[in-house]
Amino acid sequence: MVSSRDLPLLRKNLLGWFRKSQRDLPWRHSKDPYRIWLSEIMLQQTRVAAVIPYYQRFLSRFPDVAALAAASAEEVLSLWSGLGYYRRARDLQRAAQQIVAEHQGIFPRTEEQVLALPGVGCYTGAAILSMAFDRPLAVVDGNVARVVARLGAIPGDLRNPTRWRHLQKSARRLLDAQSPGDWNQAMMELGAIACTPRAPQCLLCPVAKFCRARQLGLAESLPEKRPKRASVKVSLAVAVLLDPDGQTLLLPPPSSAPKQMTPGNVAALVSRMWHFPTAVVEKSPAAELHRFLTRLLPPFAKRQAFELASLPLARHAVTFREITVAPFRVALENLPHIPGARIVSLGQIAGQASLAVSNLTRKVARAAVRGTV
Repeated sequence: MVSSRDLPLLRKNLLGWFRKSQRDLPWRHSKDPYRIWLSEIMLQQTRVAAVIPYYQRFLSRFPDVAALAAASAEEVLSLWSGLGYYRRARDLQRAAQQIVAEHQGIFPRTEEQVLALPGVGCYTGAAILSMAFDRPLAVVDGNVARVVARLGAIPGDLRNPTRWRHLQKSARRLLDAQSPGDWNQAMMELGAIACTPRAPQCLLCPVAKFCRARQLGLAESLPEKRPKRASVKVSLAVAVLLDPDGQTLLLPPPSSAPKQMTPGNVAALVSRMWHFPTAVVEKSPAAELHRFLTRLLPPFAKRQAFELASLPLARHAVTFREITVAPFRVALENLPHIPGARIVSLGQIAGQASLAVSNLTRKVARAAVRGTV
């Protein structure tokens, strides 16, 4: 790793580069811990470009911890809709409620209190405390781990627990304790725009002269690629019940729905949000969806015959699952009454209106809209 003699110059070079070349991101305009926390949660496993409009809309509606804590869970999820990984939104609100209940709405300043918040781990806690309160804590995410691994030419799987602890120790040694917030952002920025996973731009790197991997000609081969988890293929059949006025029916989030509405293995696939009647398919999408609807709507099915009109297949991915969705439009004179269900405009679901639905549900709605014109 970098020698003690070279550390001051490395820090000076990296911080100088960051302060001159950093991207103009909205969360960098404030030291407010709430705004920093929100950005860090949204940025988990999500690209910066995708996060910015969500961040701005979310802050407009929930400008502080108290506003977020007091909101309905459905409103929070509706503003998160489309960003994915919805547990982040649920944990975010739970943490806001904890801050209001235990800290009088003031964001806690100790590491122990911050790590006690739902959804906040070592990385997020260090990011908030260093950027908002100048606490000398080093962050290590995927970008930082890659930078540290290349600086020290560290081989192997970086996520190996022993190696990850070594990376954390190295990151703490590199940290500029006089400017911990800027330092952490500089390390992440370097990994995001120069020290990238593929084709690192070493000629533009402000600390290239200190990089052991570059000296050894290993910059492009480090870190070593992790074996990917095998994907699981899932097939779903989805019913879009549609009346002559373009109204459709959504079932409630599985956590609040009767068991016959959403089989247990569907819950995670619809992100535990409002969704169309959905069945996991083994062989025949139409036949298995028809059976599911007959079970779901027994009195209605006896009074009114229904046919399934197939729509174009949709593809979707949730973590390691590759989902093939067979949507069907079911034209009805009148939509059935189901306790807890919601009747809404199909166009509203397909558009960008604030509804607590997942990307999967929105994709199906758009397929149905295209199929009706």
